[in-house]
Amino acid sequence: MIPLVIGVIDLLNGEAVHARGGDRRTYRPVVVPGGGCQPGALARFYRNTLGLEQVYVADLNAIAGDDWQSERIREIGEQAGGLWLDAGIRTGGDAVRARALGASRIVVGLETLPALDTLREICAGAEGAHVALSLDLRDGRLVTDSAAIGRDTPPHVVAAQAADFGVSTIIVLDLSRVGLEGGCDLDTIAAVRAAAPQVMLLAGGGIRDAGDLQRIAAAGCNGALVATALLNGALQPADVHG
Repeated sequence: MIPLVIGVIDLLNGEAVHARGGDRRTYRPVVVPGGGCQPGALARFYRNTLGLEQVYVADLNAIAGDDWQSERIREIGEQAGGLWLDAGIRTGGDAVRARALGASRIVVGLETLPALDTLREICAGAEGAHVALSLDLRDGRLVTDSAAIGRDTPPHVVAAQAADFGVSTIIVLDLSRVGLEGGCDLDTIAAVRAAAPQVMLLAGGGIRDAGDLQRIAAAGCNGALVATALLNGALQPADVHG
């Protein structure tokens, strides 16, 4: 079975940008045929050309602690069948705001999460079925500033705790692999699946082609977040729909 493919839109200063290696200083605008670098045009490309209903939006300004790009987010949501939103969600109030902007899934990134207890509170307030944890990694290590979590904590341990809190989805996102077409960390994916067998599991960063989709499925993934392979044509509609 072909895993679910979700098109990624990284928003920076009002533009859709191409993420590479997690170094946001190097990100450059994505050029969509007939749409420049407008995020709405990229959302339409994903839906109308590739047939993808689900779109994942990372508001890089909000993740860095700046204002949310609310109008851009709303614009994308109007083009998509389902909106996954990572806007540096840090509180229950942020989760409510995300839902008000049309997010069907609230993505809580480990990178900006103050503590795991905060994740429990967000799940309780927003209903865990709407909450996804982005298990942010860099070269296999957790990306977090929270002393309570610790960067050397095994990713699967955090995944198990998140599942206990009621998170419905976990995304294994290795920022060092994003946009570089180097494949996914299959060992970490398999370990997270074993630790949290009941969640929807997605992979992010490194998907190169249809073969990678099959490999992550074999490791236990239900789907993947993809941008580069969709934009460069390595994945075609037949690859993502069977």
